[in-house]
Amino acid sequence: MRMSSVLPLSSSAGFLERLRNAGVEPGDSPELALNKQLLFFATGLVSITSMLWLAIYWSLGPQFPVTLPYLFQLTLAGNLLLYVHSRNFDFFRFSQLTLFLFAPFAMQWSIGNFISGSGIILWGLLAPFGAILFYGVRESIVWFFAWVLFTALTGLFDFLLVDVYTPQRLAIPLRTSMVFFALNFIAVASIIYVLLRYSIQEKRKIQERLEEAHRQLLEAQYRSEKLLLNILPAPVAERLKHGEANIADGFPDATVMFADLVDFTRIASNMPPEQVFGMLNGIFSAFDDLCERYGLEKIKTIGDAYMAAGGLTHTVDDPAGACADFALAMQTLLRHDGRINSAHMGLRIGISSGPVVAGVVGKHKFIYDVWGDRVNLASRITDEAPPGTICCDTATFEHLADRYDFEGPIQLNLKGKGEVAVYRLIGRKTSSA
Repeated sequence: MRMSSVLPLSSSAGFLERLRNAGVEPGDSPELALNKQLLFFATGLVSITSMLWLAIYWSLGPQFPVTLPYLFQLTLAGNLLLYVHSRNFDFFRFSQLTLFLFAPFAMQWSIGNFISGSGIILWGLLAPFGAILFYGVRESIVWFFAWVLFTALTGLFDFLLVDVYTPQRLAIPLRTSMVFFALNFIAVASIIYVLLRYSIQEKRKIQERLEEAHRQLLEAQYRSEKLLLNILPAPVAERLKHGEANIADGFPDATVMFADLVDFTRIASNMPPEQVFGMLNGIFSAFDDLCERYGLEKIKTIGDAYMAAGGLTHTVDDPAGACADFALAMQTLLRHDGRINSAHMGLRIGISSGPVVAGVVGKHKFIYDVWGDRVNLASRITDEAPPGTICCDTATFEHLADRYDFEGPIQLNLKGKGEVAVYRLIGRKTSSA
């Protein structure tokens, strides 16, 4: 019993809601929603105006059967309610335009000729104009030709049967006919103007919403591309955007470097987490700026270690030299900028040159990474390098020996490598400065 009492209420509420919203459904496109609103609006305007037309006509004296006008009103209203119930907009659109087209001609034929009917067939123009709004320009041609055909036939019949009409059939004063010629022109033109104006205003609003959505989409695209470029080198990001799935490239002459903050773990253990993060973020952000200045690619950070590489893109011609300058700039920054390095931490750096493989790893939360023996060697050198030094392998030393000053070689016992000769980078040679 309870369910049977609730269902009709729910159904009635849904019907009233659709009626209030002009039958617009949540999934309707903006254009379809506008067409439904316009046809509801047009139906209301025609109903109200035709009732006023009838009242004014009777107030001026002429009396004629009201069966057709009332039947027209009832059919318009019934068709609207049927649409709200069935949600069949295609049928509603066609049937309403058909009523707009044929009803004026039927009323004029029942009154008499074109003059006695005061040109009431002008109301039939609402059909082709409505078809432009509710269907489209191409579809409206058929409706317009239908109106032209009926108008021509009406004029022909009036011409041929002019002697048949008698004053006794429907006595309408000429002054009344003239008044209603003006009223019919004004009413039809006003309805068409209001509908066109409303349509243009609503389409402008839709266009503004689309432009705003497009602007937000471009902003989101810009942010996503910027984020992507923060993760990947620009050429790799471009390949990924074009759908390349497996990205891995070999580079025969790259340079890899690691930078490790000395005593960071000990110093951080006496700080609150927010201060640790702030200090590390400040240092690594400054390193990011330097990395970009020297045309290198930041690969990743691992705890308090910073990894970068050169030779993976065409941004630098001399990746070993760029890494050397970057390493020297990092050391200078930590030594002299107390705002960034308030804890006065040192930095040990390891650099290695040679062939590597680089590519995008993973499907979700992917990263751009570098592999190879040169990567392992640079990492091991960093682990064993004395604090405050920049240590390079033999290949890097040979690349830079003519332009940079070095100390060494010195022997470091590297995990998995044994005794390895490394050279301590001091700076650029004075003669090449």
